[in-house]
Amino acid sequence: MDVKRCQWCGSDPIYQDYHDHVWGRPVYDSQELFAKLCLDGQQAGLSWITILKKQQNYERLFANFDAKIIATFDEAKVEQLLQDAGIVRNRLKVNSIIRNAKAKIAFEEQGNDFSQFLWSFVGGKPVINHFASMSELPAQTPESEAMSKALKKLGFNFVGPTICYAFMQAVGMVNDHTTDCFRYGK
Repeated sequence: MDVKRCQWCGSDPIYQDYHDHVWGRPVYDSQELFAKLCLDGQQAGLSWITILKKQQNYERLFANFDAKIIATFDEAKVEQLLQDAGIVRNRLKVNSIIRNAKAKIAFEEQGNDFSQFLWSFVGGKPVINHFASMSELPAQTPESEAMSKALKKLGFNFVGPTICYAFMQAVGMVNDHTTDCFRYGK
């Protein structure tokens, strides 16, 4: 029997596995949310599958996205990272992960909860959309624009409203599985 999935994942087994087991499932862990936000920023100008195929390398090279470790990365470490073909070797993108780690730490040192902050843009629970086709999905929403603005104010970068919306979809803040997808409503 053919399983009906969202159109975007096509027939690529890596994309299908990501769609079936990761995309759209609510994530509340602050470190996991931070990792996903950074990975979505790495996607800017590229296809998501490029980053998905490099995700394990990012996790290895960026200390499983432990912000406290990443915040200690210096220029020598950046140069080392830029030599590794396992990631996107773009200085601005590599530096953005370090910058975002420092911003996350500063935010949490003020007694804030990163997960609660991010989830506050959708009222703390997933928004269930009812799109019948991919053409109906927005690239950004007022919520993703607000998240982007707030993150930038905190010192994050590579967090534009389109990146924030892709992030919100990926971590289940919005359910954008199309209504004909087997994952819709689960």
